[in-house]
Amino acid sequence: MEPCNFPAIFNFGDSNSDTGGLSAVFRQTPPPQGETFFGAPAGRYSDGRLIIDFIAESFGLPYLSAYLDAVGSNFTHGANFATAGSTIRPQNTTLSQSGFSPISINVQFYQYAEFTTRSQTVRARGGIFRELLPKQEDFSRALYTFDIGQNDLTAGYFLNMSTEQVKEYVPDLLNQFSTYIKDIYGQGGRYFWIHNTGPVGCLPYVLDSLLITAGQIDNVGCASPFNEVAQFFNRRLKEAVDQLRKDLPLAAITYVDVYSVKYSLISQAKKHGFEQPLRACCGHGGKYNYNRQTGCGTKKRVNGTEILIGRSCKDPSVRINWDGVHYTEAANKFVFDRIVDGSFSDPPIPLNMACHRQQSH
Repeated sequence: MEPCNFPAIFNFGDSNSDTGGLSAVFRQTPPPQGETFFGAPAGRYSDGRLIIDFIAESFGLPYLSAYLDAVGSNFTHGANFATAGSTIRPQNTTLSQSGFSPISINVQFYQYAEFTTRSQTVRARGGIFRELLPKQEDFSRALYTFDIGQNDLTAGYFLNMSTEQVKEYVPDLLNQFSTYIKDIYGQGGRYFWIHNTGPVGCLPYVLDSLLITAGQIDNVGCASPFNEVAQFFNRRLKEAVDQLRKDLPLAAITYVDVYSVKYSLISQAKKHGFEQPLRACCGHGGKYNYNRQTGCGTKKRVNGTEILIGRSCKDPSVRINWDGVHYTEAANKFVFDRIVDGSFSDPPIPLNMACHRQQSH
C-alpha cells in the first residue's frame, strides 16, 4: 500500500489542538505561552507545538491557520476550526462565566460547511486568493482530525454533577459527535483520525478545583473517578466509531487511544525522562503550582511596576503539564511519537496510511 498524500488537514477540537482560534476572537494568549518553539505567544495553550502541529509537520504541510484568524492566515493546506474550551454539546454559559467556548462542534461544522463553498467562490477570483485557499478536490482528499470531549466531561463536574450524572449524558454527546462526522462525510470527507480523550483526573486544574477524597487518588496521584469517566467516554466513542464505519462504507476512520499514551507518560514520567508529572510548569502557588486566579502569564502591579506572577518553570522540556490544563511541547511530542506508527490506533495503521480502509479490531 502506498503512503497517503494528504494535501490538507481540517481539524475540529478544543484547546488540545487550537492553533489560534480562541485567541483571535477573544484575546491573544499572553507570554510565556509559545516561548519554547515560537519565541512568543502563537495562539496555542502550550510553551510550543501541539500534537496537530506535529501531524502537519509529518506530512510536510505548514502549521494550520485558525479559521477564525483574519490576520496572516493561509488555508491552502487546510484550516483549524478548534477553539480552546470547545465542547461537543453547546454550553448554556458564556466564556467569562465558565471558561467554555461558544464555538462548540456544531458551530465548527457550520464554519467548515461555509468554508467549503465560500473558499471556492473566492478562489475563482484568481490572484492572491488562489494561493491562500484550497482546491475543490482537496476537501475529499484531506485528513479530518478530531480531539474533543474532555470539556464536556469536566463541565458536568464543575456544575456539581455526580459521576453517574456525567456518564448519563455521554450517549447524547456521542450521538451529536457522530452526526457531524456523517455531515462531513456527506460533504465529501473520507479520511478521519479521531483521538479519544485523555486522563483528566491527572490534570492540576481538576485536582485543585474539584472535591476529591484521599481514597479516590490512585497510586500515581491522579483522581480515579474523573479518569474512569474519561475511560467510559472512550469506550463509548470507540463503539460510536465502529458504528460509523458501518454507516459510512467509503470512509477510513482511525480511532487513536491518546488516553493510554498520556497516562503511561504521567505514571512513568521518570522512565521517560520527565519530572513532577502532576505539577504545572507555568503557574503560581499551591500543591500543583496551579491557581485559578493566578494562571500562567498573570501579571500583578507592585508599587506601580507590572510583575509576571504566573511564570514558566526553568526547563519545560522535562515537564509534562504546562499550565495546569494543557501539555508542554515536550509532552505533545512524546504523545505524537507514540501514536504516529499506529501502535495505539484501531485499526493499527500508521498516520501516513490513514487513507486506507482496514478491518478494525
